[in-house]
Amino acid sequence: MTNNEKTSVMVELYDLTLTDRKDDRFGRVVTNKSLKEDDLINIAVSRRTDLSPTTLRASLDILKEIAVEQIANGASVYFGLGYFSLLVNGVFIGDHAHWDPAKHSLHVKATASSELREAIKATHVNVLGMSQSGIVINNVHDVASGEDNTRLTPGGGVNLTGGKIRIAGNNAANGIYLTNQGTQEVTQVAATAILVNDPSKVSFIVPASLPAGDYKLSITTQYSPGAKLLNEPRTFIFDYVLNV
Repeated sequence: MTNNEKTSVMVELYDLTLTDRKDDRFGRVVTNKSLKEDDLINIAVSRRTDLSPTTLRASLDILKEIAVEQIANGASVYFGLGYFSLLVNGVFIGDHAHWDPAKHSLHVKATASSELREAIKATHVNVLGMSQSGIVINNVHDVASGEDNTRLTPGGGVNLTGGKIRIAGNNAANGIYLTNQGTQEVTQVAATAILVNDPSKVSFIVPASLPAGDYKLSITTQYSPGAKLLNEPRTFIFDYVLNV
């Protein structure tokens, strides 16, 4: 980003149901686009005509492969916009305990770089007011792993908590969707796999055949807290990428 280039984001407000005040709100950044590596490469080429998309892609793939290899071997790696290292989850019993995959796991810790943090500090924020849809997913709990906002286990249960997330209405688009971020293939959770369907909590079973990968979870519904359903369905896409 050039020094004279301005950055800005839009923020929508949602009901904060965790406090006693009825006018408490929390904000969420409005995501106006979703960019992948090829999109970033195309932007770079448009700004630097001397760069080749093929060369940039090859260089990125090589560096990414090396970074993954080194992190998996215990190195702390600064790559791209952050620092990456491994943490251990799980409790060990005794001074000479052994690794048990059923109890222990490795977790990647990512810390934003100072460059990214400074860019965010300089970003102008435009608060739009209350969200028109009001639909919000606050937390995705994977029952099998016990993790929040990180993982989905094929065949396992998931508890969503939020506001106005009940799946309601006759529109064919209504439902829970999982979008593979690598292939963009969309998997809809079967209606029969939805176990709890309340305004503030929805529980479902992840499709057992869901391929490994990174996914975005979204809900589309016509639910309204009033007696009448919305005429058109509205969609909320959860902020975090979930790993399968």
